[in-house]
Amino acid sequence: MARGPAQLVLTASVARRYYLDGRSKVEIAEEFALSRFKVARLLEDARTSGLVRIEIGHPGTVDVELSGSLMRALGLRHCVVTDTPDDDPATLREHLGSAAADLLSEIITADDVLGLSWARSVSAMATALKELAPVPVVQLTGALARPGVDDSSIELVREVARVSGGPAYFFYAPMAVPDAATARALRHQPEVARAFSLIGSVTVAVAGVGAWAPEQSTLYDATGEAERAELVRRGVCADVSGVLVDAHGATVPAALTDRMIGITYEQMRAVPEVIGIVYGNAKVRAVLAAVHGGLVNSLVTHSTMATALIEAAGVEAAGGEAAHDR
Repeated sequence: MARGPAQLVLTASVARRYYLDGRSKVEIAEEFALSRFKVARLLEDARTSGLVRIEIGHPGTVDVELSGSLMRALGLRHCVVTDTPDDDPATLREHLGSAAADLLSEIITADDVLGLSWARSVSAMATALKELAPVPVVQLTGALARPGVDDSSIELVREVARVSGGPAYFFYAPMAVPDAATARALRHQPEVARAFSLIGSVTVAVAGVGAWAPEQSTLYDATGEAERAELVRRGVCADVSGVLVDAHGATVPAALTDRMIGITYEQMRAVPEVIGIVYGNAKVRAVLAAVHGGLVNSLVTHSTMATALIEAAGVEAAGGEAAHDR
């Protein structure tokens, strides 16, 4: 189609009426005394020539395109990727917490039961949460005491339940105790037993994902050196709400598991939607393990990690195809 000055003005005028003024093709055809076919050709020419550029974006910090790419790459139910710089962990946690709070407010309905396990990122989500459907809120793990930190699983559940207006099911117990006998006794305490009886009803859970390495997992940092080394030898790659898994997402039998007060591997896999709030490229393998194991099927993360996860998933897929060819 020729694009002389008159044609250019006509094309731009038609495009303005359609894209900015919201006129239909029929209305535009009548106004300019053109056929609807001619209007359609002009609009197509406006797009192909670059006169009109269509962008799909979001006015906030959500990277819509990268969110969709990561969702497809890992087969996730929901995925929110923020474009937050990752040079300041505190700011990053705050932004991811806010994004997770928005997602939770959007998808939770009055028919759901919400489960929460403690993580710094989940605590940031609770702080940012402003509204939530009136649902029961269930504590999934015991508290993990950390020097200089006041928040806990209990306060997390209370805070979210206060926003929701629904009942809170919490208990006073540590995440890990010295021996399996003590753990069995604590699980039969009324408050603990009441919360655990509701885990099978949880429809949406929110959790952090830790890599089994120094400063990448709160549970790792709270475990003795000999036990850490033994778990590394057994192939532990990640922990999700205290559930230990290998690089393929399979459960790893360990004495630590018998001492834990919290959700089990089988229970977590049975929750219809588990949202992992994750950050830090050191946790890429851990996040993939959690997804492969079916422990996490929705993610809230940042652009740097999303890109690393997509690349790692691509490498895994290529490796699988090569092994299949052999």
